[in-house]
This record gives sequence, C-alpha cells and structure tokens, in this order.
Amino acid sequence: MTHTLPAFTAQDALVAIMVTVSVSDESIRTSELVAIERQVNHLPVFADYDIDAIKEVAQTVYRLMEDDDGLDTLFAMVRDALPERLWETAYALACDVAAADGSLGQDELRLLAEVRHELNIDRLHAAAIERGARARHLTL
Repeated sequence: MTHTLPAFTAQDALVAIMVTVSVSDESIRTSELVAIERQVNHLPVFADYDIDAIKEVAQTVYRLMEDDDGLDTLFAMVRDALPERLWETAYALACDVAAADGSLGQDELRLLAEVRHELNIDRLHAAAIERGARARHLTL
C-alpha cells in the first residue's frame, strides 16, 4: 500500500471484521449496518468505544479492499490488535453481520471461511458460533 494506515485498537479490529463482512458482497445493506451499530452499542467489549471511530475504521477497510493484498493486510492488522482470546468473538460478530440480512451469498461464505482460517477458529467452535448466529437471525 502506498499510504499509511492507522493502527487498530482491539475494538477497531472487531469493527473492521464486521465492516469487511458487510462489504464482502459489494452491497452494504441497512440490516448489516444496524447489526454493527447494535453490537457496538450493546456488547461489553465495546463499553468504552467511541462510536464515531466506526467511520474511520470503515474508511480504512474500504481503502484496503481496493488493494490486491488488502485482505491479507487487514487480517494482519486484526491479528496484531486483537488478543487471541477475542478471535472467536470476532468470528461471532462476523457471523451475526453476515446473517443480519437473512441470506448468505457465496462471497460472504468465502469471507467467513477466510476469517475462520486467519483467526484459527476450531471447526467445531465455528459450527457452534454459526448455529447461534443462524438461530438469532431466523424470521417467522
């Protein structure tokens, strides 16, 4: 990359994963944005997070996605900023954003697989996380 990227905090890294899932299918849906905002407003891990930082994190993600190696750079930034004990949390947030609009496209599924791989999420744990996200986002 030709420009300097801001370092992520752990909370920024979680937001970046959610934003990346949202943009993975090249269509940011309102339900996905609402899911991100809801997570930031309600989860204890974001208790002292400045919600205004979401915009800067999103802009960083957008810039990274324009680069051929952007996803690799993003994952490196996330791993650097996020304690390993929160890697499953990152995956859970990614699954919730992916499920928020009621459908999972191939691009989102591929990205979730990449998140699982990059954050070394055990397959059995990933299945439980995915099942929970599915259950939370079912409709009548």
